[in-house]
Amino acid sequence: MKPAGAPGDPCADAGRELIGDIYLSSAELTARVTELGRAITADYEGREILLVSVLKGAIFFMADLVRCIDRPVEMDFMAISSYGESAQTSDKKAIRFVKDLERPIEDRDVIVVEDIVDTGLTLNYVLHSLSLRGPASLEVCTLLDRPYRRIADVSIRYSGFIVPDDFFVGYGFDYRQLYRNLPSISFLKI
Repeated sequence: MKPAGAPGDPCADAGRELIGDIYLSSAELTARVTELGRAITADYEGREILLVSVLKGAIFFMADLVRCIDRPVEMDFMAISSYGESAQTSDKKAIRFVKDLERPIEDRDVIVVEDIVDTGLTLNYVLHSLSLRGPASLEVCTLLDRPYRRIADVSIRYSGFIVPDDFFVGYGFDYRQLYRNLPSISFLKI
């Protein structure tokens, strides 16, 4: 495949031919995010919540989710990067924090907000790191979930949709950093 923007690249210009059928409409997303917000509101009665998003994919979901939670809510963000130990000798990946949380989470009720949980390996790393910081509670809320692909044993308390093993764009999901801004989630045709 040619690099994005190269002459003849299907992603150049609008690139709409890569966007397949809508999988989840904006109305379906709104309805489910509202349900998740209500569940969190009920579960955390009388408590303040810290939502932690792993950048960049979950920002649209988290922005909508926080508006559906009727409790005091604070937000913070992390950014992680994965890289190969040795591109020539191993396909193992390591994870490192590129941006850490701004404030301590000790004795806080923390919910990690994810766009999608697949194998759970990255999430497991994030949860382990955060658990060492002494939160009062640590839970996960994901928009999309693929429990059938799970390798790491991670507990998902709030799950939006169980989805097939396809590529998606829209509502935070990207292809080469494009299409995050689409209001629905569509299949990516690659």
